[in-house]
Amino acid sequence: MASCFCISGTQILLDIKAIPGSSRSQISGPSENRLRIKIAAAPEDGKANTELRAFLSKTLDCPKKDITLVAGEKSRLKTVALPLAYRKKLEEILVL
Repeated sequence: MASCFCISGTQILLDIKAIPGSSRSQISGPSENRLRIKIAAAPEDGKANTELRAFLSKTLDCPKKDITLVAGEKSRLKTVALPLAYRKKLEEILVL
């Protein structure tokens, strides 16, 4: 599962497969070296991206301002950057 993220300098790059339009936001497991996350928002006007950042913020106990979408703004395949300080918390979540 750890193959869904890599370390780049002082950041973690997390590869995600987003599934917008779900009934609730939740991690649903790995999918092709990406973390599959169901998003409780429609894929319109950036709503799903906003909800994804909010969900990751809550899940990782990380401020939203520290989560940056670096690729996939209009795609289901996304990459987000997080500070390296959240690596341990991310690894704990990925084990569950």
